[in-house]
Amino acid sequence: MRGQWIAVLISTVVSCSNGCRAHQYARVLDRDDSDLVGSHEAGAETWKPLINESVEKLLGRHCTEVMQVSGTNEAGMPVQVPGRRRVAFVGVENASAEDIGDFKEQIYEHIDSAIASSDVYSTISKRFIDATMKQTRLRPEDLFLPDGRRSFAATLEQMDQPFDFLLFAKITSGTTRSNDDYQRDYLLTLEMVDIHTGEFDKESATIRKGYHGSIASRIFKRR
Repeated sequence: MRGQWIAVLISTVVSCSNGCRAHQYARVLDRDDSDLVGSHEAGAETWKPLINESVEKLLGRHCTEVMQVSGTNEAGMPVQVPGRRRVAFVGVENASAEDIGDFKEQIYEHIDSAIASSDVYSTISKRFIDATMKQTRLRPEDLFLPDGRRSFAATLEQMDQPFDFLLFAKITSGTTRSNDDYQRDYLLTLEMVDIHTGEFDKESATIRKGYHGSIASRIFKRR
């Protein structure tokens, strides 16, 4: 009898390994639905607020600074309108403790779109940026050197893509552990460099996120 039960158990395991499939369900989230919270790493609930805050702070400080004279009014007086300066967004550097996977491209696109839709800046297509980096064999850190910056700018100008600023995004993290629980602080930093003057501006945003080994631990930490 015992041998029969073992045979049945082995047969069931083999059968499931060959044909069993875990059921998975999905639905399209409505606009007012909250983003899912990643249980082991950062996700949309982390990156979206970081992008929105850092871009808003950076553009908010510059929105009244970039002005140019364009034409005249009915009285023949010069009129000032917002001037859009061109930005070459080089890329997103991940220096955090996590592999951010496909979110790296998402972060780039969200930042690029937010800047391009502003009244202050316009951006160069990422396809031009990638082609230039490949042709010049430059790395992002090489653009902080005069020769590298000149080579990068000259190649883009040959493509009729001149620009005024270089933009870099960097993700870092800091982890605090308490037994099986830990807190991770995520920091997204945007650094913009004026290629005409060499001056740079920097803005950042941070989010703290707690990871818990159990639901009980999570409830206890909240108290």
